[in-house]
Amino acid sequence: MIRRISPLRDFLARESSSGFLLVSAALLGLIAANSPISDSYFRFLDLAFVIDFAGLYLELTVLKTINYLLMTIFFYVVGLEIKRELTSGHLAKFRQAAAPLFAAIGGMAIPALLYLLIAGSEAPEGWAIPVATDIALAVGVLALMGSRVTQGLKAFLLALAVIDDIGAILIIALVYSTGVVTSWLVAGAFAILVLLLLQRSKIMRTPFYLALGLLLWYCVYKARLHPTLAGVLIGLLTPASVVEESTAIDIEDGSLTLVERLQHKFHPLSSLIVVPIFAFANAGVVLSSQGLSDALRSPIAWGIVIGLAVGKPIGILSTSLLVAKFGWAELPAGTSNRSLLATGSTAGIGFTVAIFIAKLAFTEGATQDLAVTAVIVGSLISGLVAALLFRRKN
Repeated sequence: MIRRISPLRDFLARESSSGFLLVSAALLGLIAANSPISDSYFRFLDLAFVIDFAGLYLELTVLKTINYLLMTIFFYVVGLEIKRELTSGHLAKFRQAAAPLFAAIGGMAIPALLYLLIAGSEAPEGWAIPVATDIALAVGVLALMGSRVTQGLKAFLLALAVIDDIGAILIIALVYSTGVVTSWLVAGAFAILVLLLLQRSKIMRTPFYLALGLLLWYCVYKARLHPTLAGVLIGLLTPASVVEESTAIDIEDGSLTLVERLQHKFHPLSSLIVVPIFAFANAGVVLSSQGLSDALRSPIAWGIVIGLAVGKPIGILSTSLLVAKFGWAELPAGTSNRSLLATGSTAGIGFTVAIFIAKLAFTEGATQDLAVTAVIVGSLISGLVAALLFRRKN
């Protein structure tokens, strides 16, 4: 039986389903953290163990395993999606990529600037938290809007979110990685070189690539970079060459690439299992009257909320209108100011990657919980505003 694969449609459908699971898992995490099983929940996440095998040594906890190992799969799929968009998607031609590119830059710069204006004197290291967009939840909101959202706007938001992901990956690599160990970085470069040589020799044995992927992950980890970057690198290095596939066909352009085949294979694992587990483990913050009172008085919380709920839509709308006015880019057909503002609010849903960056930006548990709470509130406000704007008739 031949499977009919539509990379863009399948990606949007899975992200929409993932959005529902993500919210459900996050709610379960919040309930667990504020219920009689709270102590067991946190003890389980803090459970430590050591891997010492064949010269490899790792000290991990359950939470680190989720955030370091499982999230590498998530970022691998992100890397594949970036590669697909750059080679055959909305970012393949500059004219197509220009509008979401400029919009994404504005949508990252304005939230960061607002955060620094509000909380820069107290905790400047958190400036990148409101920069990220959560593709799963954003696509989920668009799916709920049905025919109110044009295909052009959906494609615009997806391309914008992918560029946001590229920005977030660069931020993680350049800002939140300190004290890089050069020797392990060189070892990682060697693993990449071997991987490229295997590709050039057209050796496609899965065990070889799996072993090299694990070696690259370990080298990045030991180099004191965030190990999930290994997933992104492997995704980006995957060749976009056409593959002969007897059981599947790409109904969009008739040719199935290796990137699309791997994305079709790993995306369900990432969106339906990895991301919900991450949400359950990282959204569990203790909510108390004192904690909420502290959040209301905290510049950090206000910086994140304002950055997501106000900075994102303003940055995307203003930048999009500016580049369209000067003729530098062409907006999707039939796009109004209100629909652009609604799309910007949708991009303000920054759940997964925003929480991920919050865990990197702050080391103190109380500040992490404060930041996570602010991300949840800011994302919720953004989603509600987006839904209201889309539902209103132009």
